[in-house]
Amino acid sequence: MPTTTPKPTLPCKVRLTVSFLSFVIGNSLRSNGTVNRRLISFFTRNVPPNPNPVDGVTTSDVIVDTTRNIWFRVFVPSAAASAASLPVVVFFHGGGFVFLSPASKPYDDFCRFFCRSLNAVIVSVNYRLAPEHRYPSQNDDGFDVLKYLDENGAVLGNTADVSKCFLAGDSAGGNIAHHVAVRVCKEGLRFVKIIGLVSIEPFFGGEERTESELMTVDPMVSVEKTDWYWKAFLPNGSDRDHGAVNVCGPNAMDISGLDYPNSLVVVAGFDSIKDWQKRYCEWLRKSGKEAELIEYPNMIHGFHLFPDLPDTPLFLSRVKDFISNQIGIPTLNFNF
Repeated sequence: MPTTTPKPTLPCKVRLTVSFLSFVIGNSLRSNGTVNRRLISFFTRNVPPNPNPVDGVTTSDVIVDTTRNIWFRVFVPSAAASAASLPVVVFFHGGGFVFLSPASKPYDDFCRFFCRSLNAVIVSVNYRLAPEHRYPSQNDDGFDVLKYLDENGAVLGNTADVSKCFLAGDSAGGNIAHHVAVRVCKEGLRFVKIIGLVSIEPFFGGEERTESELMTVDPMVSVEKTDWYWKAFLPNGSDRDHGAVNVCGPNAMDISGLDYPNSLVVVAGFDSIKDWQKRYCEWLRKSGKEAELIEYPNMIHGFHLFPDLPDTPLFLSRVKDFISNQIGIPTLNFNF
């Protein structure tokens, strides 16, 4: 009898949203390697920062470099004024290195939820997008934001403690967070101390086709889409075993001697690139680094952006525990 590939069971609203996004993105990626940004912007709503509390969080935007359009959105819990020093989470959004920004509604909503749930200051980074700006532009922009915070930490307010700083990112942002962490280890910062990394369904790959890529049905990260993203992101002439993509492959960097932060790697069971994510976690461990893997077998790539999915609160609880453990305190205020 022929085998059938299992598919995730999703609420109707989530299923329709994912199908719609997959359709729009698929029709925005041109065969000549360019992006139809007019089409994607027509369906992607941006929201401005709001200094007034919304869902218990205030937001503001900070410009780092106008020539490269580097800026970040700061999310601060409304109760921060009366709180002790709060951890800082520097977050890099996903989108295949090609789409979205901190102002995009899905990421404004997520970072607001992240901020309120963790009682932490969130710094959501806007970086240059491919294919107009290829590797290593995104990593350079991420590191430059950290340098800016190192020199201008007061922009985050009196309650933000940059000595308790975490890097985090989802999908392509998880890739960026890894490479920024490596660069911080090599070049150092004076005041910003990276004490943990939260890698949410990070976007890694390679020339090999893994079992999950061949067997998993995931409209958001199909093989066709991920191949397109890598080609748009990498320098011309590079293949997917480039060290920026296959971080634990033949061109992997030796990080065994670096003070790489303890890491939490989040994997979704229906994510077609989950095999690369698991290899990444195992590579961190083989390099002598502390890395914890948590998997949500019934979830899809990007599930954390849907607060109504049952595993999203569980995911946030594990992130809260991880941050608490790195800081060395028993718990953080945690409100969904």
